Amino acid sequence: HRNVVHLWDRDCSLQRRHQKIIEEAPAPGVSERQKNKLASRCADACKKIGYVGVGTFEFLYENSEFYFIEMNTRLQVEHSVSEMISGIDLVREQIRIANGAPLAFTQSDIVLSGHAIECRINAENPETFTPSPGKVTDYHAPGGLGVRVDSALYSGSAVPPYYDSLVSKLIVHGANRNECLMRLRRALDEYVIGGIETTIPLHQRLMHEQDFINGNYDIHWLEAYLGLNN
Repeated sequence: HRNVVHLWDRDCSLQRRHQKIIEEAPAPGVSERQKNKLASRCADACKKIGYVGVGTFEFLYENSEFYFIEMNTRLQVEHSVSEMISGIDLVREQIRIANGAPLAFTQSDIVLSGHAIECRINAENPETFTPSPGKVTDYHAPGGLGVRVDSALYSGSAVPPYYDSLVSKLIVHGANRNECLMRLRRALDEYVIGGIETTIPLHQRLMHEQDFINGNYDIHWLEAYLGLNN
């Protein structure tokens, strides 16, 4: 139908061994002018190649310049933060598009609202990152305004050793980044997963790190923080 819209930008710089740990939207430390220019270029690219569906363009950003890496022709784990700031259900829209339906909205209908951060909760030791499969003996998910948990865990569920260690996504939305961080700290303190080890303690530490609070980090920051660059 020749309709293309973008849902702004995300930052996924906090990584360990090229695996994302925390994602947020919109990206801190990048000017609105740069973001708008890049988003428009991505939308134009989709029109020119006749792309159909949901996709994500990935870039490296250095010295005020963007460098294209790849396009992922699918939903990504961190699509949740884009949903939170745009109000768009990406899973629903992907199904509608695959069924041949046109987009139900235009770019001007999408209003960027607040800030969202996602913590990937893995079944791993929070210091050594040793996998921790097993039976979940206690489970209590956080709640409250702006708090979303995407997980299949429950008390008594089993985490097998055969798959990716991601067991939950904690996504928090706020009117701005500071409010989002405050809600996220509370949500992490409320989250209880017993019987297995998880990376919740790592996320709790990161939420109080001044570099993260200031948005002053890059793709090498987390590994340096964990002492993995030595």
